[in-house]
This record gives sequence, C-alpha cells and structure tokens, in this order.
Amino acid sequence: MTKKRNGRRRTLITTLVVITLVVAAFLFVPTGKYVEVPGSASVTSKFVHVAGKKDRQPGSYRLMTVSIIGPATPAILLWAHWQPFAEVDSKSDLMGNATTAEYNALQRYYIKSAANAAVVAAMRAARRPVKVHSRGIYVMSLLRNSPLKGHVRPGDVITKINGQQYQRASGYTAAIARLKVGERVRVTYTHRGRQHNVTVKLVRLTQTHRAGIGITLTDRTAVTSTPHVRIDAGDIGGPSAGLIFALETYQQVTGDNLRNGRIVAGTGTIDEQGKVGAIGGIDKKVSAAAKAGATIFFAPDVPATRAMLREDPHYVNNYVVARRAAKKIGTKMRIVPVRSLQQAISYLRTHK
Repeated sequence: MTKKRNGRRRTLITTLVVITLVVAAFLFVPTGKYVEVPGSASVTSKFVHVAGKKDRQPGSYRLMTVSIIGPATPAILLWAHWQPFAEVDSKSDLMGNATTAEYNALQRYYIKSAANAAVVAAMRAARRPVKVHSRGIYVMSLLRNSPLKGHVRPGDVITKINGQQYQRASGYTAAIARLKVGERVRVTYTHRGRQHNVTVKLVRLTQTHRAGIGITLTDRTAVTSTPHVRIDAGDIGGPSAGLIFALETYQQVTGDNLRNGRIVAGTGTIDEQGKVGAIGGIDKKVSAAAKAGATIFFAPDVPATRAMLREDPHYVNNYVVARRAAKKIGTKMRIVPVRSLQQAISYLRTHK
C-alpha cells in the first residue's frame, strides 16, 4: 500500500509540476510575436509649445497612437484574438532588419522629422517667417544588397556624397542617379556623433533598376521660426503625428479658434508643403479617437497609384479603412478625408 501511495503521490506531484510549467509558459514565455492594438488619444497642446502663446481655447486636438505589446506571450495572443482591431506581427514584419533598440531610435527620428515638417507647413500656412536648415539625411533602413551594410547602421546620418553636401534627401538621390552601376562613391556619414568615410560600389536596385547605395532615408533638418516653436513628443514615435502637430501649431500661432470647443482627432504624415500622406494602423486610431470622445477624425485620402500598387498590391486608402472602422464600432464621429493641411483648416473653419 505504501508503494502505491508513494507512486500516486509522485504522479500527482509530476502532474502539478507539468501543469504549473504549462501555465507559466502560457502566461510568461514570449513567442516572438508582437500585437498592435488601439493606443492613446493624447491632448496635442502638451507637446507643442509656441513662444508667447498658450492654447487656452476650448476643445482639443488629439494625437493618435498605436500600442505595441511584445514579445507577446501565448496568453496575450489569445486575448488579442478577441480584440476587434488587434493585429499580430512577427518581429521582421514590424521592425524589418533593425534591432529593437534601432527600431525605437528610428521611431524617434521619424517623429522629430514629422515635427519639423509640421512646423514648416503650419508657419507657411499662417504666413509667418520660417527657415529650414539641412543637417544631412537619416538612414532609416538598408536593403539586402546595400554596399553600405557593415558600415552604416539605421539612425546614422549621411552628410556628403563624393564630398558634396546637399540640402535635401532628393539632392543625394539625384546625385547618385546620375552615376552607373559599379561606379565607386565616397560616402561621408556620422555614427554616434563621430564622422566616418567609406567608399563603395553602386549596385543595381531591384525596384528602380537604377544604380544606388540601397538605403531608405529621410531628411534631417533643423527649423527656426518667428515665433519659435518647440515640439517635444516624449516617448511617442513614428511619422503619423505630422498633420495633428501642424493643426495645433497653426492654431497657437494664429489664435484662430478652429476647433470651436470640439475634440478633433486625426492622423497622417505631412511634408513642408502641407501635403498629407498615408500611415499604418488607422483602424486602431479611429477606435481610440472614438473612445476619447472625438467628433471629427481627419484621415489621409491618398488614392492608390500604379507605383504604390507595385510596392504594395494590397494597399487600401486610409480614408476607406477609417470609414470601415467607424462603421464597425458604430461611432457618430465624422471621418473627414484630407490631402493637405489647408483642407483640414478649411474644413474646421466652414464646419462649426
């Protein structure tokens, strides 16, 4: 009897240990997957600071974010399965070839670039003095066949090509486009604040079939304006706050009561001319905006071009996705399509 009792006890202990390990793995062991869910709808005035101005008018603009959870455990993945706008990504889908640290740094570079472009667009719309100072171009990612691999990392800044500095990323692109595959170019760049030089051979780029160095890039700029504008986004990253930053800046600078007491949300990249561009995760941002009580949501209205469809055959206009999301949650929030900052300003002026 004792042997049987001891055997049952060992079996019970073993079973409990196995159950404990399984539950622990379910709750705590990361899978390598990441979950994107609706994030915050932060009041934008706390990020935008205009010298001598305060946003004291009723209502608010809301900066929309997407929250990323991960690496996700099996429990989180199961929870995500029942969330209406949750999206599960692999690390490569989310971050490409960048490390987590590089990815986070890139998001900070993106939002800094977006903030600068927003200030320029807003000041030009308000007809106030503004100047842009080039500081080179940020390396956002490297293609698989880039000759700069092993030398340049995402987040580094390219300052010269063959000793020549250009004012915009387009200038660097045009300079390289004039050369041929196999030609050698000297690239000057900074890594962690230190300058480096490397000479590489140009390769044929898969998408354009032209010579190139195989990087994606964005301008690194500094902006001076009158009045002075400072945008500090804290831990928020990415380029999609451009439009809402520009609206907040414009309202503070001009004093125009565009909101008329309303909560106005929106998303979209912006360039210095005020053109609004497409972003990701707009369904999640619509959901967060509705929960925050927004009555207006500006959505980028960027129709698909042939070039865009070649790059992404599944591309769907942000405005279309936003309308679908609003219908799904049954919100009365108005989804407003915009292609420029001026369109958003005009809409707020004419729809009180």
